Amino acid sequence: MNLRGRNKVSAEFSMSSMTDIVFLLLVFFLLTSPAITPDALDLILPKAKGKSTNTQKASVSITKDGAYYVNKERVSEYGVEKELKSILAGQEEPTIILRAEEGVPIEDAVFVMDIANKNNFKVVLAVRPN
Repeated sequence: MNLRGRNKVSAEFSMSSMTDIVFLLLVFFLLTSPAITPDALDLILPKAKGKSTNTQKASVSITKDGAYYVNKERVSEYGVEKELKSILAGQEEPTIILRAEEGVPIEDAVFVMDIANKNNFKVVLAVRPN
């Protein structure tokens, strides 16, 4: 009878240790997850299959309200090209990550793509995984 009681106590201690480890891992991931995309605004992106694997050189974000951001810095529509040229100057393969929020008119995205085409910048469209 003592043997059964002893097994029950050791099982409670091992589960206690496991929950401590899970809790610490949860805290670790909550603290480190904002560091994964430091230059990204919190936008709701359109869904698509696949995923982009390019390294980020410069990001252009467009909100539903028509606001333009280059690497988290708000710029006017006409200041986008100047800002991108200064950031991507001297890059071997200048790349723009285009992050257009869901519901943004296609003309706004085409405006940025036209700037990229005119300056020989590569454009990668960021989407939310499906």
